[in-house]
Amino acid sequence: IAEEVREILAELGFRTIEEAVGHAEALDVTRAVDHWKAQGLNLEPLFHVPALAEGAVRHQVIAQDHGLEKALDNELIKLAADALAADSATDAQPVRAQVAIRNINRTVGTMLGHEVTKKFGGAGLPDDTIDITFTGSAGQSFGAFLPRGVTLRLEGDANDYVGKGLSGGRVIVRPDRGADHLAEYSTIAGNTIAYGATGGELFLRGRTGERFCVRNSGATVVSEGVGDHGCEYMTGGRAVVLGETGRNFAAGMSGGIAYVIDLNVDNVNAGNVSAVEALDDTDKQWLHDVVRRHQEETGSTVAEKILAEWDTAVDRFSKIIPSTYKAVLAAKDAAEQAGLSESEITEKMMEAAING
Repeated sequence: IAEEVREILAELGFRTIEEAVGHAEALDVTRAVDHWKAQGLNLEPLFHVPALAEGAVRHQVIAQDHGLEKALDNELIKLAADALAADSATDAQPVRAQVAIRNINRTVGTMLGHEVTKKFGGAGLPDDTIDITFTGSAGQSFGAFLPRGVTLRLEGDANDYVGKGLSGGRVIVRPDRGADHLAEYSTIAGNTIAYGATGGELFLRGRTGERFCVRNSGATVVSEGVGDHGCEYMTGGRAVVLGETGRNFAAGMSGGIAYVIDLNVDNVNAGNVSAVEALDDTDKQWLHDVVRRHQEETGSTVAEKILAEWDTAVDRFSKIIPSTYKAVLAAKDAAEQAGLSESEITEKMMEAAING
């Protein structure tokens, strides 16, 4: 990319990007406006270059004060020193700690996760090697981009984007143990939970906001109720909803599986109503295990009641799996059972994706 940038700058007669800043005359908008939809469009006002006072510049000259030195993660990295000092992932010493958190603490766990990935690579550490419990209200993006081996537990509540980009780590959020409200009727975390997650687990005792699991592509996420647009654009992973869903559920969902209790089909996006089906025995066993783990991790009374009445409660669940994704999984299973090579398995999956 850098080489191509240098070539383009040279063609335009500039030595550096700083020299190019402000030279709107070098921009060619012909392709942008040479279209019937753009007839009559005048971009000239957008490219007007105002005069500057003598000595003023148009590019950055002062470094941004990002405040990372004040981030809570600096403390977490120190607490996890024994694990991070290991020569290999298998030698990492378990770390347990308790930390207070406030809503000004954002993206908690991300810098810690970076240190884990930098030291041990994409595979991370064994599950729960670094296990930290927080008390209080977390700011946005709690547990964002968390890799495998890091577990963050929160007793309190959280804002938006919990588990954003989750990459193998584990996040558990439950109300403060002294809270006197019913968790299943209260919001435990905000909007856009597990946005773009690629792996890991997220257990939430309570309701969450809108766009739950948007673009989830690999994580397992459990909530006790979600707002509008749940599982929007989801491409993989699994979502479990132990409560009500808002409208437009599964809009643009092309992959992954959602299990919803007492599903109101009217709330499912019209494009995926046909993807709603009953659970088979494999689904039921998997779901039982996940609901049990949710109860163990969060103390959920909702999960406890479902487990106590499992023989009848399991029939209240619906499964949502996009038809093309279902065909791809079936092709994968058949190819593996036939003993095909990895490349051949991939080819069969691609054929299923194309043909549905």
